[in-house]
Amino acid sequence: MLAPIFALLAVSAVAEIIDEFNCTTYTTEFVYSPSAVVCDNTISDTSCQALYLPADDAADVLYPVAGGNAGRPFNCYNTAGEAGAANPDMVRAAISTCPKTCGFCCLTSDYNCRNVQFPRLNCATITAAQCRSTQWRTIIAEDCPSACGFCNSGGCVDGVMDCANDLSVCNAVGMQDFVNTYCQRTCNRCASTTAASSGTGTSCTRFVGDSSTACSAWAANGFCTNTFYTLAQRRQYCATTCRIC
Repeated sequence: MLAPIFALLAVSAVAEIIDEFNCTTYTTEFVYSPSAVVCDNTISDTSCQALYLPADDAADVLYPVAGGNAGRPFNCYNTAGEAGAANPDMVRAAISTCPKTCGFCCLTSDYNCRNVQFPRLNCATITAAQCRSTQWRTIIAEDCPSACGFCNSGGCVDGVMDCANDLSVCNAVGMQDFVNTYCQRTCNRCASTTAASSGTGTSCTRFVGDSSTACSAWAANGFCTNTFYTLAQRRQYCATTCRIC
C-alpha cells in the first residue's frame, strides 16, 4: 500500500519549479517568465530533449513554458539527476547549448543586460510582435534591449528583419533613404558609439523634432552633454537641439 503513495509523492516533488529559480516570477507559485523561453536552443530541440530528460515524464507539460511551472530537467542545473542544489557549471552548459529547453533564455548574453533607467515604453510588457515590428524595433533596441534579445546590438538594429538577404541594397543608389532608416545595422549606418554617448552625433542629416520648448535653455545649461541625463532622455526631449540621431 505504501508504494503507490511514495510514487505519488515522487511525482508531486518534481511537478513544480524547485531548487533553481532563474527566469521565474512568483505570485502564488513560481512560474516561468516569458524571457525564460524566448530564445532558441543553439543545437536542435530534439537533441536538447535527448540531453535533458524531463523531471517528470508523466506531466502534461514536460519542459518550461511561459507561465508554466513544470520542473526543470534536473541535469539542466545539477549532476545528481534529482532535486538538489544548482551546480554553476551545469547551468552554464545548459545556457550555452539548450537555454530554451532548460528555461534559461533570460541568462543568455542576448537577453541578460540592463535596460535604460527611463525607457520610453514599459519594457516588461513588450511582445514578440513588437520585437519584429518596424515601428518598435529600433526604440526597443535603445531602451529595452533585454526584452527582445538586443543586448549585443549596441542599441542599433535593422528596422526590418530581412536586410541581410540582399546586401546589394546597402549601396544601391535608389535605396539609400530606405537603408538609412531600416537597415542601419546590416549596412553599417549606425551612429558611432562616441557620437551617441556624447549626444552630439552628426552622422545623420535629419533629427527627430524637440518635444520640449525649453531645449535651448537646457542646452545652455549643459543638458546635451551632461552624462547625468541618459541618451534616451536627451533624444526624447531635445533630439534636434542636441543633434542626436
